[in-house]
Amino acid sequence: MFLDSHSYTRLMEMAFREAEKAFEKNEVPVGAVVFDSNGAIVGRGFNQVEMLCDTTAHAEMIALTSAMNTLGDKYLTDCTLAVTMEPCPMCAGAMVNAKLGRLIFGSYDAKMGAAGTVFNLTTSKFLNHQMEVIGGILEEKTTEILKSFFAQKRISAKRIG
Repeated sequence: MFLDSHSYTRLMEMAFREAEKAFEKNEVPVGAVVFDSNGAIVGRGFNQVEMLCDTTAHAEMIALTSAMNTLGDKYLTDCTLAVTMEPCPMCAGAMVNAKLGRLIFGSYDAKMGAAGTVFNLTTSKFLNHQMEVIGGILEEKTTEILKSFFAQKRISAKRIG
């Protein structure tokens, strides 16, 4: 699938809608969508860690599992994953294992980012698969929803304390 900066923005907007769902459910607002080589959505997810009481229920993990189920294949070599925040090591590792073709993300994660910021699992030559990675798509918008969420959490914590 040929993508340009306009296409990346369109894909990230869809992932952002998933992040908004997470925000509404009081989850860290991260959303992810997997697209096949024709640009059709084959998987989607938003963070559900609190709802499912499962530390592995990240948006990317849910979207990857959904895509594999939709396609009936454990490999996503011709797929693109759009996620609103740079993946953590767990999610980046799952993308490597799934042989994902392309990753695009919004916000960089200075604490846990594993697509180049803190670690670089997605393009590491030490692993059996590398993918194309494009970061910073709608970075301002994806960062703002995260900031809003955590500001709201701090305000709630002050009211309780």
